[in-house]
Amino acid sequence: MNNFMKYGTAPVFGNEQTGTVFDAYVWQDGGKYRMDFSWRSEKACAVTFSEDGIHWSEPIITLGNNLDSGWEDDINRNCVLKIGGIYKMWYTGQARDRSFIGYAESTDGIHFERKFDEPIMIPEFPWENASVMNPCVMFDEGKYKMWYSAGETYEPNVIAYAESDDGIHWKKSRINPIFVREMSNFYEQERIGGCHVVKTEDMGYLMFYIGYEDINTARICVARSDNGITKWERSLLDPIVEPTEGSWDSEATYKPTVVWNREEGKWMLWYNGRTGVKEYIGLALFDHRDLFPNKVK
Repeated sequence: MNNFMKYGTAPVFGNEQTGTVFDAYVWQDGGKYRMDFSWRSEKACAVTFSEDGIHWSEPIITLGNNLDSGWEDDINRNCVLKIGGIYKMWYTGQARDRSFIGYAESTDGIHFERKFDEPIMIPEFPWENASVMNPCVMFDEGKYKMWYSAGETYEPNVIAYAESDDGIHWKKSRINPIFVREMSNFYEQERIGGCHVVKTEDMGYLMFYIGYEDINTARICVARSDNGITKWERSLLDPIVEPTEGSWDSEATYKPTVVWNREEGKWMLWYNGRTGVKEYIGLALFDHRDLFPNKVK
């Protein structure tokens, strides 16, 4: 079986003019692809739109940083859902070498307002170290479910899980962290992080995540679970997206976000790739539904 194939030889979003763009969250809204992403030079969360997932509109800032808050000198790594006509954003605020998760809302999907002065989630446990970040939220079975990364601020170390009735007050799983590195896999022997979880009828919950060979070398992997919390099984296809030598993503492929294109029968996976300090967003495609052929690791 073939693996994910990168689209073209260049990023589909980001260039010298935008500077670094990273950690996208893509979903379909009103017939278009919506990409919420982090804009490093602006210290902000922003959005861009596309008809085909390849050609993207001019970016618009949706939420800027807030130096007065004490925890949002930078904001990034967000996730946006539309529920009951309201766009709901969970985002990462960073200050003093720590990371927190905040919450904002919008009626038009562009202009977001913070609902609270303080974060809705903070690092509390030893395994969370200084940071909780990269929220991936799903409204499922009448509950909000969040998978988030925790650990160090430069790059997190583990993935954890929490649930909420309202998307604001969260109860962290007592068995956290629910997903950690697998030392026997060289491509994630250093740490893991930055996930996007989707629920499917045929494969259960799929977690697309970053595996770190070392702090600077990253690849994209996928695992599955029946309940989204326990008994995660890694795919035989892992790693599914890797750096390409001599290309714009020659050193790392980070933070996947995926959509199943039902009309064309393929997975579309966007990721941020890096060479040196330049970091942009690329696209990889997979023309098969099944990500777990034969058996799992």
